[in-house]
Amino acid sequence: MIKDIIFPEVEDVAVAIVQEHEGLEEYAVYLINLKAVSILNVLVTSTGYGLINDEHKKTSTLRHFFEEIKQHDFIQIEPITNEVFGLTNEYWVSFTLNDQLLDKKFIFLPETIVPDNFITIPIINKKGVLIK
Repeated sequence: MIKDIIFPEVEDVAVAIVQEHEGLEEYAVYLINLKAVSILNVLVTSTGYGLINDEHKKTSTLRHFFEEIKQHDFIQIEPITNEVFGLTNEYWVSFTLNDQLLDKKFIFLPETIVPDNFITIPIINKKGVLIK
């Protein structure tokens, strides 16, 4: 039965939307491995959806594959424009750790990617919004 399947919680993996250069409207999405070991066969699916000016909008669904992200390292998933910050931006991350497949959804809600919510992102050392 499905209730008997154990779904381990994903820890020490994060997604951040980072302002690339202070004062400029250039942003990128990063996957951060905060673990003390590498994660392998990383697949990230990204999509945006929601309402803008009372009109339903949906972005293209993009898929990105990374063979390995080393311990305490990060990789850029994709650039992102501030035009989609009013949408829900979803990143579904799947990866292999110790021969086990893990996955987690990271969801940036509309209007949360604003300078008032920026922090210094660990490892990257740039300002942005982080979800663990």
